[in-house]
Amino acid sequence: MTLRITPLADPEPGTSSRRLAWLASGTDGAPVGSAFLRLFTKEGQEHLAELEIAVHTGERRHGVGTRLLDAAVTAARTEGRRSVIAQAEQGSPADEFLAARGFRRVLSLTYARLALKDVDLTALAEQDKPGYELTEWDGTVPAELARSYADARRAMDDMPMEGTDYGTVVWDVERVVAAAEAVARRGELLHTVAAVDRGDGSIVGFSELVVPGDGLGDGQHYGTAVLPEHRGRGLARWMKATSIRRARERHPDLAGLLTDTADSNAPMLAVNAALGYVPTHKAVEYQLDL
Repeated sequence: MTLRITPLADPEPGTSSRRLAWLASGTDGAPVGSAFLRLFTKEGQEHLAELEIAVHTGERRHGVGTRLLDAAVTAARTEGRRSVIAQAEQGSPADEFLAARGFRRVLSLTYARLALKDVDLTALAEQDKPGYELTEWDGTVPAELARSYADARRAMDDMPMEGTDYGTVVWDVERVVAAAEAVARRGELLHTVAAVDRGDGSIVGFSELVVPGDGLGDGQHYGTAVLPEHRGRGLARWMKATSIRRARERHPDLAGLLTDTADSNAPMLAVNAALGYVPTHKAVEYQLDL
């Protein structure tokens, strides 16, 4: 098959990244595959690129994926990137493809789902934690909490990433606001539950949940984290349980909630299991060192 690889450009770069794209087409001009390369631009991640490749099922093993990969890797080198990461479901064709082309496994992830119809709301009732209180908001963080919330994002800095050259995500108020606005532009609903230290009023942990705009299908947990100096007090489970209750109360037709956790993150895996999340599949994060 004669392949044509056409480079494309993302018309709207984000505040923390921009994307390059390629479309593979056959002799008749019909699309047979695509590739997207996200180039991170924020301080702490300028060395990193994230790759997504998709090939039509009927066109696999004809060199489409390899040609797309070559185009993306060449671009990553040209852009001065040190590492390219990509994710694949364990045991899938993409898993085999990446392993055979110089990528190495750096992180294992467990995906899990909570069926909301099976949730016992009374079982999710958590006792208040001495010295802390919860606050919640929809969409963009309230202005009076923005600085504290941005500071609390460092709770993700030591999230287990195993061998991934992920860098350090530097969060400021601008990035926090931009992330919430990006969710809103997609027509989705962002709800955040945060733990506040009663002593100084600072945010010390958070749990984010994104729900489809029509309240149907499954919601997705974006992140749950607690600052190191406040861990071991049950705050993560308290926040996530509250997030689940709100989802049930506000979106009665929502089917479930999805979450993914690194296999090395034993504390969060334990929280998910205690809240009733059931593993659905495993994924592997791959990395190509340039």
